[in-house]
Parts: sequence; structure tokens; C-alpha cells
Amino acid sequence: MTRLPVVTFRELDRVLRRLGFDEVRRKGSHVFYRHADGRTTTAPDHKGRDVARPLLREILREVDLPVDDFVKELKR
Repeated sequence: MTRLPVVTFRELDRVLRRLGFDEVRRKGSHVFYRHADGRTTTAPDHKGRDVARPLLREILREVDLPVDDFVKELKR
């Protein structure tokens, strides 16, 4: 199993959009994403801060994306 990398919101946003998630709404600094098949997740957009690993793991679980696949998408 690959270790989960530390990423910024921009990197996470880029991967989610590439996977087919669309930004549905924003409330404060949180962005709500929805996929055409019904999967949803919320990501924090805090300027200058990385997404915490436990939160990133939870987001990946919600979107049903294994860590290895996430790392591959980051490198694309």
C-alpha cells in the first residue's frame, strides 16, 4: 500500500475534476462536489494549508478511490 501524500486543495480539486466530479456549491471555505453517478464529497479550501491526511483518506473513501490510484492521478 502506498503512503498517502500531503496535498493542497488545488491538487485535490484537479484530481476530483479529472475523475468527473463537478463543483456543485461553496459555503465559506468548503467546496461540495458531486459525480454523475451520485457520489459526493466536501473538501476544505483553506488558503496556504494542506489537506490533512486523515481528511484526505476520508475524501478518497467517499469517492471510492484507492490511494494507489489517487497517487497515479496526481502524477498525471
